[in-house]
Amino acid sequence: MKHFSISRKDFIRDSAIGLAGLALTPGLLYAQSGKNAEDKTIKPTNAYTLKNVRLEIGFEYEGDEVIATKTDLFLIEIDNGKIKRISPNKPGANAIDAKGMLMLPSFKDMHIHLDKTFYGGKWQAVKRRSGGVKGMIELEQQILPELLKTSIFKAEKMIELLQSKGTSFARSHVNIEPTSKLDSLKNLQKALENKKKGFGAELVAFPQHGVFYTDSVPYLKEAAKMDIDFIGGVDPYSVDGAIEKTMDFTVQLALDNNKGIDIHLHESGESGLKTIDYLIDKVNENPTLKGKTYLSHCFALARLDKIKEEEMAVKLANAQIGINSTIPFGGLIMPIPTLMKHGVKVMTGNDSIVDHWNTFGTGSVLQKANLAAQLYGYSTEFLLSRILKLATTGPLPLDDKGMQQWPKAGDDADLVLIDASCSAEAVSRISPVKSLIYKGNIVF
Repeated sequence: MKHFSISRKDFIRDSAIGLAGLALTPGLLYAQSGKNAEDKTIKPTNAYTLKNVRLEIGFEYEGDEVIATKTDLFLIEIDNGKIKRISPNKPGANAIDAKGMLMLPSFKDMHIHLDKTFYGGKWQAVKRRSGGVKGMIELEQQILPELLKTSIFKAEKMIELLQSKGTSFARSHVNIEPTSKLDSLKNLQKALENKKKGFGAELVAFPQHGVFYTDSVPYLKEAAKMDIDFIGGVDPYSVDGAIEKTMDFTVQLALDNNKGIDIHLHESGESGLKTIDYLIDKVNENPTLKGKTYLSHCFALARLDKIKEEEMAVKLANAQIGINSTIPFGGLIMPIPTLMKHGVKVMTGNDSIVDHWNTFGTGSVLQKANLAAQLYGYSTEFLLSRILKLATTGPLPLDDKGMQQWPKAGDDADLVLIDASCSAEAVSRISPVKSLIYKGNIVF
């Protein structure tokens, strides 16, 4: 393929197609539109067709055990951000060649902090901590003014990292507190606007420094009237010193502004359990919060005996409160199989990529699904294929009976092409993502 003279920056801006790691080449897009690839003024059409796309079509059984996943190649027509038609493959079609790559729903990172990161700057490992969470609050108060100077650029770089791992959507917590006020939110909104053709997000107004420990109340009230989706919180007992006062404020602010709730809860002892129970009661009192309330981390669940674990899972499921877990290991293995068994919505995210809290983020939620599979012994074809839901937040190509349920005509064209033979292999090997499509836009 001959090189284009158009700059990479202009090409991404005009067509939302990144060139790095390109599996679906711009030349093929021009061919799809029926135009000469040498005509540099022609923009790719928003309607195109993919050929040689591998889709899962069923399970292969030995007795009652799933031993393999059946796949076949298809022709996928995409138009105006939607999957228009799925047809038998035509290898000779004038279409973009997916080269037999497996098509899966694109991934979602449902717990991350895009607004404050070292990523995109020089390498820094986590430094030795002191003073617990309040010590970290003091550290943030010192470093946030400097971080804010480059936070738009670094958020964009982190979004690009997530995209390279197949993620097209994130739920990002964004600091709302007296040090950064609303600047962290405004900067992140600018970064998201710059990336909107290839990435979507929902935002959590996050009082990292406490609601009352530092007076974040006026800033939270202002943020709640802006374009955010959830009211956040952090450890109401250990930070603010009062579970009821903090949770009452958070719940009421969400109700008054028609927002969801997503609370960081690291406390693993009695205060953690009391916070969970209190939030369950508040949601049951206000049913409009069901299905839009989440606890992030929620480490207290990892300390329960089996009977209490089951009881708590039932209570969370009945209140429709979800859990966003970063899949911790070591001494804090979360009871994710129990939660899922009882119908609790469990999602995952990277939390931090590299910042003053964490050194080890990779940007891959597929790796999180792999870690969960290892922790919980999900080594069979069937179980590996099921745990993919952590990366996709639910959608799977096959249901538990092996019936094809994704993709269907009319679905959003949010998908990845991945170098794997099936979902189980993709999870087990953390297979490389070759292309990402978001709302029909070919990101790379």
